[in-house]
Amino acid sequence: MKILMVNSFFYMRGGGERYTFDLTALLESHGHQVIPFSMKHAQNFPSEYDDYFVSAIDFPTEMAKRDPRSMARVVERIMYSREARDKMERILADTQPDLVHVNGFIHEFSTSILPPMKDAGLPVTQTLHDYKIVCPNTTFVSNDEVCERCLGHRYYNVVLQRCKRGSLAASLLAGVEMYFHEFLNTYEPNIDVFQSPSEFLRSKVIEHGVRKPVVVIPHFFDPNNFQPYYEPENYIVYVGRLVKVKGIMTLLRAMEKTPQTHLYVAGSGELEPEMRQFIADRGLSNVTLLGHLKTDELQSLVQRALANILPSEWYENYSATLRESLACGTPVIGSNIGGIPEQVTDGWNGYLFEPGNAEELAEKIQRLVADPALAVEMGRRGRRQVEIVNSPETHYRQVNEVYENLLRGEPVSQPAPAVVPAL
Repeated sequence: MKILMVNSFFYMRGGGERYTFDLTALLESHGHQVIPFSMKHAQNFPSEYDDYFVSAIDFPTEMAKRDPRSMARVVERIMYSREARDKMERILADTQPDLVHVNGFIHEFSTSILPPMKDAGLPVTQTLHDYKIVCPNTTFVSNDEVCERCLGHRYYNVVLQRCKRGSLAASLLAGVEMYFHEFLNTYEPNIDVFQSPSEFLRSKVIEHGVRKPVVVIPHFFDPNNFQPYYEPENYIVYVGRLVKVKGIMTLLRAMEKTPQTHLYVAGSGELEPEMRQFIADRGLSNVTLLGHLKTDELQSLVQRALANILPSEWYENYSATLRESLACGTPVIGSNIGGIPEQVTDGWNGYLFEPGNAEELAEKIQRLVADPALAVEMGRRGRRQVEIVNSPETHYRQVNEVYENLLRGEPVSQPAPAVVPAL
C-alpha cells in the first residue's frame, strides 16, 4: 500500500510529530510505502520528497512584524493557501498514492490541500491530536480555565475571551479561520473517517456536530523502552509543565496533608515562582522541584516512585506521560477529567479523584503510602495494560483495518479494542 502521510512539521516538535514518525516506521515495517508531505524547515529530517514541501512560515514572527505584507501572508496561509494546494496536486500526480493519512495541518496548509485528494478519488483519514476541529484555541482552555463556549460553532467567543495568548488580533484570526473553513465547506466533506486517540475527544467532536465517522484508536509506543522496577521507594512524582491547568497547585495543597511522603516535581513553567513561594510559606520540606531532567534520569525517578500524579484541571486527551508511567510499572493517581479515566481505572492501575480536590487527592496518595504492595500490584496491571492496548501490533491492526475498509469502499466501523486479561 502506498500512503501519503500529511503533517505540518517534519522534525521532532511535539507529540503529533512523534506519532507521525512512529506510525510511518510502523507502516514501513509492515511493507507499506509512506510518502511524507510537510513544510520546509531548517530542522527537518532529510527526505527525497522535500521539493514538494510547502514553504516555511512562523506565525508569531510574521504577526510581530505588524506590516501589511506579513499579515497578508499569515491570512493567506491560514485561510486558503494556493501554494499548499498546488504542492498537494503535484505530489498526488507524481506519486499516485492509494490513500492519504492526515495529521496536523490546518494552520500551515489550510484546508486547500483537501479537495485535490478527493478530486484524485483517494480515501482520506485524519488522526486528531487535539481539539482544533471544534475549538479555535485547540485546547478547550481560555484564560486558564476549561471553556466550551465555542462548541456548537459559536466561534465568536474566542474573540470575546481573547483565548489566543490574550491577543485580540490572534483570537480574531482564529475565529475567522473557523468560520471561513465552514463557509468553504472544504474540511469535513473531504475526510472519510476521523481517528481519535480517546473516547473523550470523539464525544466532543460528535457533540460539536461532526457527521463523519469518528473511531477511537489509542496512540501507541514501545513499552519495552521502559523497564519496570516494582520496588517503590517512599516518594511520588509529578512530570509536566508548571502551569495552572495542570493542577500543580492542587497537588501542593495535597502535600500539606501528606507529610509522610515526598514529592519530586520534574518540569518547569510560568508557575514556578508561585510554587516556590507557596512551598516556603507552608514550610513544605517534603517537596523538591527538580526542573528538567534527562530522559534516563526521568525514567529512573518514575520507576521507583509509589505513584505518578496527574492532577490536570483541563481536558487531557490521551496522556503520553500517563502511559509511560504505567510502562514503568508505576501506578497513576489522576484527575477524573478528559481522557484520563480511559487510561486509569480507579482502584485497578491507580486512582481517580475530583479535579481540584486536594483533600481527595491526599487521601488517595495516603492509601499507597500505607500499602506499597498495592502500588506494586497496580503497577503490574498498568504495565500489562499498555503492553496490550498501546502496543505497535494492536495499533497497526486497528489502523490497517481502517485503511482496508476505505480502500474497499466499505463503511468504517470501530476497530475491535484490545482486551486486557485480569491479573
